[in-house]
Amino acid sequence: MDAHLSSDPESAVPEPETQGWFGKFTFAFCIFVALSHIYFNTLGNMSELWLSAMHFGMFGFLCALLYRTGKDKTGVTKTFHWGINILLGGLSLVVVAYLMLGESALYARGVTFISTDWLAAIVAVILVVEFARRTSGWVIPVMILIALSYVAWWGKYLTGVFHFPGLTAETLLFRSYFSNEGMFGSIARISSTYVYMFILFGAFLVRSGAGEFIIELARCVAGRMIGGPGLVAVVGSSLMGSISGSAVANTVSTGVITIPMMKRAGFRPVYAGGIEAAASTGGQLMPPVMGAGAFIMASYTQVPYLEIITLAFLPAMIYFLSVAFFVRIEAKRLNIQVVEEETPRAIDILKRGWHSLVPIVVLVVLLIYGFTPTYAAGFSILSVVIASWLSPNPMGLRDIAGSMVQGTYNMIPTAVLLIAVGLVINVVTTTGVGNTFSLMISQWSGGSLLISLVLVALASLIVGMGLPVTASYIVLGTLSAPALYSLMNESHLIDYLMSGQVEGMASAMITLSLPSLAEALPQGLTLAQAQQVIATLPSDSLDMVIEQGLSAETLTISLISAHMIIFWLSQDSNVTPPVCLAAFAAAAVARANPMRTGFMAWRFAKALYVVPLLFVYTPLIGGTLAEVLQIFIFACLGMYALAGFFENHLEGPLQLWQRILLVPAAGLMLWPDLGLVAQLAGFAILLVLFVLSRRAEPVNPHRVVSAEAA
Repeated sequence: MDAHLSSDPESAVPEPETQGWFGKFTFAFCIFVALSHIYFNTLGNMSELWLSAMHFGMFGFLCALLYRTGKDKTGVTKTFHWGINILLGGLSLVVVAYLMLGESALYARGVTFISTDWLAAIVAVILVVEFARRTSGWVIPVMILIALSYVAWWGKYLTGVFHFPGLTAETLLFRSYFSNEGMFGSIARISSTYVYMFILFGAFLVRSGAGEFIIELARCVAGRMIGGPGLVAVVGSSLMGSISGSAVANTVSTGVITIPMMKRAGFRPVYAGGIEAAASTGGQLMPPVMGAGAFIMASYTQVPYLEIITLAFLPAMIYFLSVAFFVRIEAKRLNIQVVEEETPRAIDILKRGWHSLVPIVVLVVLLIYGFTPTYAAGFSILSVVIASWLSPNPMGLRDIAGSMVQGTYNMIPTAVLLIAVGLVINVVTTTGVGNTFSLMISQWSGGSLLISLVLVALASLIVGMGLPVTASYIVLGTLSAPALYSLMNESHLIDYLMSGQVEGMASAMITLSLPSLAEALPQGLTLAQAQQVIATLPSDSLDMVIEQGLSAETLTISLISAHMIIFWLSQDSNVTPPVCLAAFAAAAVARANPMRTGFMAWRFAKALYVVPLLFVYTPLIGGTLAEVLQIFIFACLGMYALAGFFENHLEGPLQLWQRILLVPAAGLMLWPDLGLVAQLAGFAILLVLFVLSRRAEPVNPHRVVSAEAA
């Protein structure tokens, strides 16, 4: 399938070519791209604008050559189209060279365009649109065209909140091409630094044998448990996802091993595909890589990357454990138990592959000691090579070169995507559409956080049908994060008002607007009075009260939570029909019905919708260690109860009344605001149902599958 026909860039990455003059040329150019990025991200010194522009030029050149158009039935590109592709690739380098050479002259002219400025800027935008079309379909190009035309043309004809007087074509092109705000803005900088360095790091790890080590370790850990092959998929995908950060790539790389294992053990093909798709989707939630999301989140929130991945770990564990619960329950229902008699011991696997853990340790240590993620990734890449020399299969020059080439190939669609999205984000920030959209969410929800979450979830599903996950998160984060952030802060302000913690300038502003509350404010307001404050204060005054009245830590936690919610919800396009790319990839491997596999994956990925509720209504992010652990433990038990409800089975089959009771049991454990007593009551209900279901378990021995069959 042509790469440009895919709706997900990561599923369409071409394999590196090494044969013939073309293969040798692209191989060498990919190595040059990798070395130049490593140098400028660690030792060199280049302006952010120039680095982002160089990043586009190199990856635009590769995109033009490798994501080709005009192939005939045999897959050979026609000579005429070869000329077009080479021309587009050359132009991507030319427009970058022009920016670097002409930037000073442009400012010396007072930012007044001459004919060549116009030509270079227009060509650059056209190239971005075309490369985005080739790698991710028509959705992003259409969004770019709508956004740019809105600013320059039809926005002035609208009335109401979306009226925009417009920018001149010269100003629009300057902001899109010559400035740090458009295609070479913050998103492009993230792509050229953090994202590419970590994708290279992942490619080096895989080349060094880390992928095989992860699968073997997962088989050793989970292979002997009930539903072993399914649990291998969960464990393997969590570990593989921590270095790949791509749901589709994770599905394909681990699924070719785990899906046949599950089918031979007795799992239905749609079930095996659904498990793998759901587990692989969690790979983008698992630190340290988390796709590009963790880096973009760190940029948006200005919270250190290390703090982001630290806060993301336990929520990711809740997700993977919830998928594992479905696997275990289905295995119990089908009487499946795999005993892999010939699986080596964990100590033997660690002896052979312990060197694969060294780079991860180096990465974490460097981050803890304050190195930037870019430097940490660069030194971790070096540590992969050094660690491999301690193994029976040390990496040589050919392996190092192959890692650079594979990492560069993997980066092409992501680089083009992030640069293209920058044009849309520039329009959103310039026009204030993001704030308008956030205000609309607040109005439609009537100030309800729960309704806001539902609206954002629906928006993420719709946007995710046409955009890859990373782009979906960027768009939704820009549009809806301010609304969630504001509503969460209002909720925190109500808590502060009820406990009498609002003092100083914030207290004075409230007293001026509501003198009747002056005496009650220091002692604490009632819920009705606190809600009256929120409803009465003008929006500008309310924002100032929130900024002055809440602690800096509370504001930071609200911001992280808002973005974490959107990041989690943006993953649902991988497993939610009608467009569920990870599930479709898993269905192809499992030879199962794609849509049925999609619905099965959606069933297993329920934590995608539950955990964001915990971000909002519990201190899962930002709480004390005791609070976080309590939420984590009961959330896991609550997800087990929900899995039992959907499967109508725990250790054994459930009667109707038992199945119904699992819903309140899960609710009591997943809603910490009800208190520890309620959580313990929910656990007691689950424990009773667990014991009853165990007594109803079939007396037949579990079906044992040999190691060869598994």
